[in-house]
Amino acid sequence: MQFGRTYEEFEVGATYKHWPGKTVTEYDDHLFCLLTMNHHPLHMDVNYAEKTTDFGKNVVVGNYIYSLLLGMSVPDVSGKAIANLEIESLRHVAPTFHGDTIYGETTVLDKWPSKSKNDRGIVYVETKGYKQDGTVVCIFRRKVMVPTETYIKERGGEQPGRPEPKQQEK
Repeated sequence: MQFGRTYEEFEVGATYKHWPGKTVTEYDDHLFCLLTMNHHPLHMDVNYAEKTTDFGKNVVVGNYIYSLLLGMSVPDVSGKAIANLEIESLRHVAPTFHGDTIYGETTVLDKWPSKSKNDRGIVYVETKGYKQDGTVVCIFRRKVMVPTETYIKERGGEQPGRPEPKQQEK
């Protein structure tokens, strides 16, 4: 399985479709809300959501959807990243509900070599998340510092620091 890309492997205009999707459960939503101390009743209180909102049901907290999409993109985009430099924009364009399945894809908008170090570069990408019916729910753009092939070779290859199993005594 691929885990990220080097600078040379990114091609401007390429789109990576992240797989598999993730069906969002009520548990996922509530756990994220509790972990982040977001206690807005739109996300946590069914009675409130049914009686007082236009949706008539709980809406999944948007930052969970963003975090889910960011995680989905790691094998294709940032698995080898040196750093996430900037989230330039983040838009939640449609609601997500419990039971929706989220899919994501990332398009490479641009890339350029680092100005300060020649063993890395910057990739500028846009990630879109959409539901099972194709409705786009979240779009964000970010800049990621990624290594060159030289950087990877100089630091021990694809899995630096990975130990080898010891031989068992007989």
